[in-house]
Amino acid sequence: KDDYRSWEVQRREPSKVEHIYHPPTEKFGNSTTFQDDFVPRELNPRQSFKPPCVAKLSDVPFDSTTSHRTTYIAHQLEPKFIRSKEEYKPSNKPFEDLTTHRNDYKGLPGQLAKSCKPENAKVRSNALFNGVTEFQDRFQPWLVSLPEIRKTKEYVPPPGNMDFNSTTHLDYVKHEISPAVPIRPVSNGRTTNAPFQGNTTTKEDFKAWGSCRQEITKKQQESPKPTGKFYDLTTFKSHYIPHQIIPAQSFKPVHAIVPNSTPFQNETMYRTEYTPKKQETCPANYPSPPGYVYVNTDSHGHRFFRQLTPEFSE
Repeated sequence: KDDYRSWEVQRREPSKVEHIYHPPTEKFGNSTTFQDDFVPRELNPRQSFKPPCVAKLSDVPFDSTTSHRTTYIAHQLEPKFIRSKEEYKPSNKPFEDLTTHRNDYKGLPGQLAKSCKPENAKVRSNALFNGVTEFQDRFQPWLVSLPEIRKTKEYVPPPGNMDFNSTTHLDYVKHEISPAVPIRPVSNGRTTNAPFQGNTTTKEDFKAWGSCRQEITKKQQESPKPTGKFYDLTTFKSHYIPHQIIPAQSFKPVHAIVPNSTPFQNETMYRTEYTPKKQETCPANYPSPPGYVYVNTDSHGHRFFRQLTPEFSE
C-alpha cells in the first residue's frame, strides 16, 4: 500500500455524438437498385406458325360404297323348321308304391316304452301377484326441486356515435410521388439481315467420327462338328448278343388235393391231456363264509381263511 498507491483517475467524457431523430421535411426519394436498372419494355406476342385446327371441307360427293356392300350376295332364307310338341300320354297301369322297406319290413307286436319323465303338474295359487321388486322397495322416489333458470340481461347499446378514425387516418399525410427516372441508357437494338453463324470452337475442333458397329466376338469351338451321317448305333447295341431264355424249373410241389378214404382223426393234445377242474370260489367274497375261519390280513389287504375239518361222530 505504501509503494503502490491508487491514482485519482478522472472519468473520460464520451466522444459519441448524440443523434437526435428529426423527421424528414422533403419527399421520400430513395429509389431501389431494381427501379434504377430496370427498363420496362412492352411484350410483343410471338407469331404462331402452328396450322389452324379447322376441318377442310371437300366438294367431292361422299362415296358410301363399301367392300361389304359390293361383295355381299343376299341369299334367300329357308323357312325355319318347327318341331311339333309331343302330347303327354298318362300310363294306364296303377302306380306301384311298394318300396323295399314296405316289402321287407314286418311290424312285430311290442310294448310301448314307458316315459320316465315326471308329470308336468302346474302349481297354482289364488293369491294376488305382488309386483313390487327389491329395487322399488328399497329405493323410494325423492322430491327433487327444479334448478333456477338464470335470466339473461338485456343488451343496452352505449350512447353516442362510434368513432371510426384511427391513428393512421389522423396522422398520415399523403405525398405526391413522381416515378424514378432510370439512369441506365436506352439500348438500341441492332438488326442485321445476315444469316446466323452457328459454328463454335467445339464444332470446328471436335469433328464427328464415323463409327461402325463392333462385331460380336464368338468363342471358337474346340471340337469340330461332325459332317457325316448320324448312325443311331450305341456300344450296347453293337456288342449285345441276344440269347434264348430258358425258364428255370420249379421244384415247388403241386398244390393238388389228395383224396383219402380213412376217417379224420380229430383228437388233439389238448383234448387228450386236459383234465377239467372244479372252480372254487374265494371265501373272501363273503362276509362270513361257511366252513372257514378268519386268520389274518396282510399289508396288501388280502384276507386269509382256514378251512375247518369236519367232525365225525362215533
